[in-house]
Amino acid sequence: MLSLVVIILCIQFVAAQDQAGNKETTTALAAKPVAELEKKASEWTNALQLNDAGKVQRVQAAILTHLTAVRDWHNAHPFSLTPAGINPATGNKLSDMDRQIIVCSTKPASIHENLMTVLKTELDSTQVAFILDKYTVGKTAFTLKGYHAIVPDLTEKEEAEIIRNLQQAREQAIDYKSIKEVSAIFEIYKTKSEQYLNSNGRNWRQLFKAYVDKVKAEKEASKNR
Repeated sequence: MLSLVVIILCIQFVAAQDQAGNKETTTALAAKPVAELEKKASEWTNALQLNDAGKVQRVQAAILTHLTAVRDWHNAHPFSLTPAGINPATGNKLSDMDRQIIVCSTKPASIHENLMTVLKTELDSTQVAFILDKYTVGKTAFTLKGYHAIVPDLTEKEEAEIIRNLQQAREQAIDYKSIKEVSAIFEIYKTKSEQYLNSNGRNWRQLFKAYVDKVKAEKEASKNR
C-alpha cells in the first residue's frame, strides 16, 4: 500500500514538473515575438540619432505600439475570414493573399494615424521616410531603380508620378505584417505606374521584354568570355 502511495506521489510530481515546464516554454515563446518588435523599434529609432531622450522615447513607443497592433490584427484575422469569391475588377478568383490583404485592410484607421501623427510631429520628412523605408525594407528606392533600368529615358514627369505611387505604396504597406503582404501592396502601385506609362505613350510590355532580353544577352556574353 505504501509503495502504491509513493508511485502516485511520483506521478503527480512528474506531472507538476511537466506542467511547469510547459508554462515556461509557452511564456518564452510568447515573449520572443515581443522582444523582436522591441528590437526593431529600438534599432530604427536609434538609427535616427535624434540626441533628444524624450523624442527618442516617443518615437520608439509609437513604432512599437504600431508594430504590435499590426501583428495582433494579422494574427487574429486569417485570410479565411474573407469569403472566397472573385476580384470584381478582373473577374479572377481571389487568392489567399488577396483575402489576407482584404481582411488586414479592415483594421482600425487609428492604428496607422496614431503612428503617423507622432512621426510627423517628432521628425522631419526625411526622417519619416527613413522609418517608413525600414518598415518596407527599402522597396521604394529598389523599385524606382528598376524603373530606371527598364525605361532608361524616363522623363522627370514620369519619374515624379512613379515616385508618388511608390511613396503611397510605402505608407500603406507599413500596416501589413509580412514581407509578402508588403510586396502585394507595392504591386498595386507598380501596376498604376505601368498603366500611367502606357497612357503616356509608352508600351510597358515591350519595354519590360526588351530589358529582360538585354539582361539575358549580357549573361550569355559574360559566359562566353
